[in-house]
Amino acid sequence: MVKKQKSTKGSVKKIDIPVVILCGGRGTRLKEETEIIPKPLVKIGGYPVLWHIMKIYRAYGFYNFILPIGYKGEKIKEYFLNYASLQSDFTVDFTRRHRHIAYHAPVHEDWKVTIVDTGLTADTGARIKRIEPYIKHKTFLLTYGDGVANVDLRTVLDFHTKNNTIATITGVHPPARFGEVMFPHKGPVTFKEKPRVADTYINGGFFVLKKTIFKFFNDDEKLSFEKDVLPRVAGVNQLSVFKHDGYWQCMDTLRDVEFLNEEWSSSRAQWKIW
Repeated sequence: MVKKQKSTKGSVKKIDIPVVILCGGRGTRLKEETEIIPKPLVKIGGYPVLWHIMKIYRAYGFYNFILPIGYKGEKIKEYFLNYASLQSDFTVDFTRRHRHIAYHAPVHEDWKVTIVDTGLTADTGARIKRIEPYIKHKTFLLTYGDGVANVDLRTVLDFHTKNNTIATITGVHPPARFGEVMFPHKGPVTFKEKPRVADTYINGGFFVLKKTIFKFFNDDEKLSFEKDVLPRVAGVNQLSVFKHDGYWQCMDTLRDVEFLNEEWSSSRAQWKIW
């Protein structure tokens, strides 16, 4: 089943449906950064890409986050434990009997963040299986900790509910590997950065899932969500595809990091919907 995106307008209200953001991989293709920090903490415009992803979801009302961690997961724990001090100026008063900390700028995020250690070597399916006890709602959302988009997440949720399948995947257009050189018969030569492949869709993440999907999982450490679980769901005709023809960009390489930082600094960050 496929459907193109339609924009959802209106006031944003808090939606308690949990959002799972996979944060446990090693990010080996980005080793220039991930030898020190986990991939979701690589910064775009001074903020971790994980922060950008969470801001996208919150812009549509989703505030309840579950983060399965693994490789260098302690860094993600430290980031959220110290979030208030990292995001604002503060005064530490040691003159009192009990040390007092006063924050001079309020933290505006109203997130609820559950961090779950899902092991150092677990594959994506195993990580998702290990957060099952934390899924209390009949529906949950899932994405990767390394991709941004301007996808309308409430419309994806509505599409999933209407089709009533176990899983909905967001299909996106992949950027071409190389840029294009434009040389018209008349006029100057121009360059176009990473044009989209218009006739092709790939898995862009941004899933909506029924909790019943867990019956397609097992306890295998190497269980892959993409290679093992999704084909099983598709095999019983319980997988829908939501077509997103708008902006999408993953962060797999150092060049991707540079590209996203350029977009942010030049105010072309199409994923910034908050």
